[in-house]
This record gives sequence, C-alpha cells and structure tokens, in this order.
Amino acid sequence: MELSEKNIIVTRPYKTVYKDGDRIVKVFSEEHGKANVFNEALCHARVEESGLNIPEILEVGLVEGNWALAVRYVEGTTLKELMEQHPDRLEEYMEKFVNLQIEMHSKKVPLLNFQKEKLARKIGTLKDTIDATTRYELCTRLDSAPDHTKLCHGDFMPENVIVSSDGTMTIVDWAHATQGNAGGDAASTYLKFALEDQTKADCYLKLYCKKSDTAMQYVQKWMPVVAAEQLARQIPEQKEFLMRWIDIIDFQ
Repeated sequence: MELSEKNIIVTRPYKTVYKDGDRIVKVFSEEHGKANVFNEALCHARVEESGLNIPEILEVGLVEGNWALAVRYVEGTTLKELMEQHPDRLEEYMEKFVNLQIEMHSKKVPLLNFQKEKLARKIGTLKDTIDATTRYELCTRLDSAPDHTKLCHGDFMPENVIVSSDGTMTIVDWAHATQGNAGGDAASTYLKFALEDQTKADCYLKLYCKKSDTAMQYVQKWMPVVAAEQLARQIPEQKEFLMRWIDIIDFQ
C-alpha cells in the first residue's frame, strides 16, 4: 500500500492515522499484530452489510513494513467537536447521538463475534489486577445478562461520529464491534463519558434510557463488567476510577 500524502490526523500508542487523498489510512505498530488488523477489517466489512451509514473499507496492506487499513474518507466534523464548539446545544447533539445508537442497535450482523465472549476474555486478562473471586463474580454477572444479537459498536462515542454539512451522520472505527446486548453497549458509552465529563455522562444516560425505553438500573448492572473491560486496556490514569466501579458491585 502506497501513501501519496502523509497528513497525520491522530497518533495513538499502537497506530498513526493519516488522511491520504480520498481515504483514511490507519498504520499500526508491530505490537498490534497482523491478526488484529485483519480482524478489524473483517468486522468493518461485515458491518457494511448491515446497511448502516459507515465508510467503505478499501484495502488492507503494508506501509513501510507495518500493517495498515484504508477506508473511504468522509468529509465533516466529529460530533465531539460540535459538542465542544457549541456547549449550549449539548442536549440537542446528545439526542442525535442517542438516536443514532438506537438505530445501530436495531441492526443485525450475524457473523460478528459475541459481546459476552469478548468481555469474558477481557476479564480473564486481569489476573494481576483483580482477585479470582472478583473475576468470578464479574463473569457470573455477565453470564446472567440476557442474550441478544444486536449490533454493538463497543466504542460508541461522539469522536466516532462524523457529521457532514448536510447533517448526515457516519459511524467510524469498528474495531470493537460485536453482536450482543444493547444495555452493555450503552454502559460502555456511559463509562467512557464519565471518564471525561460526568455532566455529559448523565445527560447521555438519561436520554438513552428515555428514548430506548430502558430502565436505568438495567444499564447500570453492566457497569462493573464494562469497567473491567476498560481496565484491561491498562491506562494507568483510569485505574482508580475503574476500580471503584468494580469494587462497589453488590454480588448478592
């Protein structure tokens, strides 16, 4: 894969994202692994078949010896940027965000991995962080949740929604997509909002539960499990916050 331009959009510990003409190219570090790159491409391609508005995947290849993934560039502004630029319109933007998530949850992608299996694997990686009893109780709580097959993004946040000039919204970054329970996906979104801004988190949860006719307690039951999943990403500055969510769980 050749890059005609190297306009860096964002840099992460395991990837650098470039705008290259009419495409976005994610170039991954060697540590991320070939299998992870191909798995993201496969998830993305499968979600394309749902009919949801997402950018077309174009190519998987090597860029200077590192595996890379190219998708069609979508012109627009992220919903996160709009929320930051117009704080007085937060509820309006959050309502659009929630409506889009509910639309996503209405889709089925039968060949995706299962949410519960992915979360259980993440909990299993925490042997050096939380004790066996807590891991067992987290897995028990996860097992007891209803089995659904709704399309779940896994990282549904305003920075992953691009708003075009005509108002069309496009969801990007499908690396964590699964089929599973919408309550778990909503809990993940709430948690990530709360890590940054509790006001936005509370606004989100209130709107999501109202519009989806979901009891707030149903989403909150997922919180210890999704906190464990986030903890597995090993971001040091988040650990204390996430451990509080895991520790307050009532295991009765």
